Order: sequence, then structure tokens, then C-alpha cells
Amino acid sequence: MRKPNSISSLIMFFPCMILLMSSCSILKKQDSKPQIQAAVPAHKKQKPETSKSEENNIPEIKNYTAINYIERFKTIAIREMNSSGIPASITLAQGILESGNGNSELALKGNNHFGIKCTPEWNGKTMLKDDDQKDDCFRVYKTPEESFKDHTEFLKRKRYAPLFELDKNDYKGWATGLKAAGYATNPRYAELLISLIERYNLNQFDRMETPREKIVREDKVLTTIAKNIPLEKKEEASRPRVIMKIHEVKSGDTITSVSKLYGINVDEIKRLNGLEDTNLKPGQLLVVSK
Repeated sequence: MRKPNSISSLIMFFPCMILLMSSCSILKKQDSKPQIQAAVPAHKKQKPETSKSEENNIPEIKNYTAINYIERFKTIAIREMNSSGIPASITLAQGILESGNGNSELALKGNNHFGIKCTPEWNGKTMLKDDDQKDDCFRVYKTPEESFKDHTEFLKRKRYAPLFELDKNDYKGWATGLKAAGYATNPRYAELLISLIERYNLNQFDRMETPREKIVREDKVLTTIAKNIPLEKKEEASRPRVIMKIHEVKSGDTITSVSKLYGINVDEIKRLNGLEDTNLKPGQLLVVSK
């Protein structure tokens, strides 16, 4: 009677052993997997996909207001000021005026925020647009930042040399000097720049410099200007470069009457000036250049 019981026990024992060995084998494989997995080099690890604007912390805005424009371009304006001495406030105010807060056709299609025209030495892309003459040639840039950098280089010309002897925070001197040097044809150009700077507190981006810093900066910039003089053509140095169309709102003006006066539609005026409605106030400055 004991023999049959022994056989029966063995029959029950072997399946259990097989199951136990199988489980151990599985557990062993699972435990060993992390130990043999090759480490992924840090430079090969995938990063979450982000758009270019996210990487640069630059918001994508279709229609800029003056406030949007200042926030977007204050960094490059400060950087150019520190390298050249052109007040950041002046650069930003010029950009706001000449590009219509960055909404002009030239700014949107050519990244040209300062109305810089083609010159014989320019080898980049160009676009034609009516200005002083029909189909005037304007420079085209890959990015708006390139336009800001070229604006600095453009001002390193003989007729603007006295401006670089001014302090970095003398925005009134710079505004007056630019008008005197013939930068723009608008007789109120200096006044317009100063008005924008004070309205938006743009001089907060300017800074004082020590006498030593001023000397070093002047020597550097004025030496560059001296080297550039042979490359300048007389007609380019003497001809006003920008025809600025700015309208100062007077009592009784409406956005419709202004649009008819300058041959530009109401929607375009609103877009260029970042207006949310059609209400105008006396003394308000409107960009009316197409």
C-alpha cells in the first residue's frame, strides 16, 4: 500500500518542481535585464520637441503693438548699445517708427526694421518697394536681429561720427543729431523719437558709462568709421535715407479721414499702430507709411 502512495507523491512533486524552476528562470531574467542594459549617452538622449520660438523664448505674434515690439527687441538693442554706444532707447524708437511696430511690409517680408536701402557693396537678398522713387531697392535679412546689427553698422558713417562722442544715455542728443545729419526727411523726426522714448520709458534700457569706458568705446567706433569713409559714395552720404510718414492726430480727425488723407485703408492704419478700435485722441502719433 505504501508503494502506490510514493508514486503518487512523486507524480505530484515533479510538476511543482517544473513550475518552480520556470518561475525562478523568469525572475532571474527580469532581475538581470537592468544590469546588462547599455547606458544611453547624455548627448543622445531625446529631448522634447520644441518650436524655434520656444527655444529662444520668443513669442510668435502676428500683429505687434509698441509694447510687444519693445519686449521682443530690447535685448538686441541693448547688446548693440554695449558694443557701439548707440542708446538702446534710440534704436528701439527708430524701429517702432520706421517699421510700424514691426508690422510694415518691409519688416514682415524682409526683416528690415530700419528702411536700409541697397548699396553697391550689399551682396544679400533685396526687395523692391516704392519710397523716394518707384521700386527703390531695400536690403532683406534672414532675421530681424540681422537688421538691428546692420543698423549699427550703417550708422558708422562719417556724417554720424559726432554722435558716437555722446554718452550712451544721451537719447536727446542722439535724436537731435540724427535729424541734423539728415537721417530722415520728417522735420519733427527728433521730436517723434524723444516722444516715443519718454512715452514708453525706453531710456530705462540705456546706461551710464565710466569716462574710461567712453574713451575706449569712442576709439573703437571712430576708428571703424575712419576705415569706412573710402567706401562711402558722396551721393549716399548726402541723400536723406528715410521718408517718414507720421500723422499727429488733431481735434476732429477720425481714422477714416486720416486713411483718406494718406491713401491707406483703415485696417492698415490699425495694424501698423496696434490699434484695437478706431478711437483717436488729439496729439496721438500714427504711422501712416505703407
